[in-house]
Amino acid sequence: MDIKSIGIVGAGQMGNGIAHVSALAGYDVMLTDVRQEALDAAVDLITTNMDRQVAREKITQSERDHAMDRIQTTSTLIDLGKSDLIIEAATEREDIKHAIFAELLPALKPETILTSNTSSISITRLASRTDRPERFMGFHFMNPVPIMQLVELIRGIATNEDTYQACRGVVDRLNKTSATAEDFPAFIVNRILMPMINEAVYTLYEGVGTVTSIDTSMKLGANHPMGPLELADFIGLDTCLAIMNVLHDGLADTKYRPCPLLTKYVEAGWLGRKAQRGFYDYRGETPVPTR
Repeated sequence: MDIKSIGIVGAGQMGNGIAHVSALAGYDVMLTDVRQEALDAAVDLITTNMDRQVAREKITQSERDHAMDRIQTTSTLIDLGKSDLIIEAATEREDIKHAIFAELLPALKPETILTSNTSSISITRLASRTDRPERFMGFHFMNPVPIMQLVELIRGIATNEDTYQACRGVVDRLNKTSATAEDFPAFIVNRILMPMINEAVYTLYEGVGTVTSIDTSMKLGANHPMGPLELADFIGLDTCLAIMNVLHDGLADTKYRPCPLLTKYVEAGWLGRKAQRGFYDYRGETPVPTR
């Protein structure tokens, strides 16, 4: 299938990044969100980030202008029906994703490929509630999308070869690298990353180290560019908890039990950078550990 247009559901952190790279790669992009203010903020952020790329000579002014011209926004979900490929990048809640696909289905072309940017939810289960499980797969970008090079491609049990090859072709055109993952809880990246973050929270919870000492140890001792607690704040503690719950429920192994301290922070609304507080307090000039 020759994919020329991409519809993106959700104008948040992931959705606007996917729109950014898709437009630069020459695709016509339709971005939707339930909130108009989210769409406006997404366009502003994409504009700012592309202007930064121009200033750094990563792209030309002409490339930036043409890419921005390719991006359209709408608050009406079914406007995406004419797209060749749809990438759902909404909240990491399965019921919301099912509702989005149910509303979209009557408006889709028969050949449209449906994908989800989910970081952990079963692709087979999401696909089974649609009319096209053979043209459905996981399309998991890393955050921040314009910078991170990897895209996980996850086949559901019914995904056919044409769908996989079409999505792989999109990844190539985006100048990114694909990694194929089987449809097991959290796939590859988060299957490895989230338990590490959860263990760092346990290390804090049990008093083995402070926020500062844990992050410093992993940055300088393991050469990680960001400490695990700082990374958790960047991802969002609610997202980390949701993925750990998917791992714990899906694999039935106690080693994936979410740390009670992680649960407590989420209950407090301390979700990380987006809430201005998590394992660090971001309300001042420099982040300050909260424990």
